[in-house]
Amino acid sequence: MIHAVLLSYTALALFPTLLMFFNSVKSRDAIFGSPLALPTPSTLDFVGYQTVFSSARFDLYFLNSLLVTLSSLSLILLFSSMAAWVLARYSFRGSVLLGLYLSLGIMVPIRLGTISLLEMMVALKLTNTLWALILVYTASGIPLAVFILTQFFKAVPRELEDAARMDGASEYRIFWLLLPLIRPALGTVAVFNMIPIWNDLWFPLILAPAERTKTVVLGAQIFLGQFINDWNAILAALTLAVLPIMVLYIIFSRQLIRGLTQGAVK
Repeated sequence: MIHAVLLSYTALALFPTLLMFFNSVKSRDAIFGSPLALPTPSTLDFVGYQTVFSSARFDLYFLNSLLVTLSSLSLILLFSSMAAWVLARYSFRGSVLLGLYLSLGIMVPIRLGTISLLEMMVALKLTNTLWALILVYTASGIPLAVFILTQFFKAVPRELEDAARMDGASEYRIFWLLLPLIRPALGTVAVFNMIPIWNDLWFPLILAPAERTKTVVLGAQIFLGQFINDWNAILAALTLAVLPIMVLYIIFSRQLIRGLTQGAVK
């Protein structure tokens, strides 16, 4: 019964995405005539994708989104794992307050500081650059990442560190040796941050709206406004915006599940 409920919910969640994908490769008459039917050789039509790539630079938008997402995730995982290692293993004055300070970043939405962030980027001359988005996303992702990774580092046996110290390993060497042990947690953090970064429209629209720095979500949004009556192009643009994040989620999903189940009692 539990599996039946979960499968039913899965089908319900995937139905709109599959419907969008199938209709994106169908002719306009087939979309309105039989929207729930699968594409056939007679209804197969890629005119929507031809319109997308001929009318907008989606290849550049994809590259920008990929660079921003991967760079932000790399910086989040690097800095947050270092901070989590220190909070989990070292006792010093103010460590508790530092942990609470980082936790405040989970409760306070970063969009509340949009005006200040825009003023900061203007002062640093980083507007209409990908660095503006990378720095903002990194700052917004670190608090939750530190909170998750700290709990996992606390579960790593200290005997492993002692053995490494006896072999002459430095503290930095020990950190890099133990980092693979929390790989499920790193995958969890990556998924939690990857989807909001890829799907974000707010900061690309405010900090980097130039043509050369548009992300795929911003480019798709502007494209939809221009081709509001061309359903082939609209469905093709939406499919192109959704497909990469689904692929990335599938890649990290196993680590996400392992991280959630291992951290269930922490």
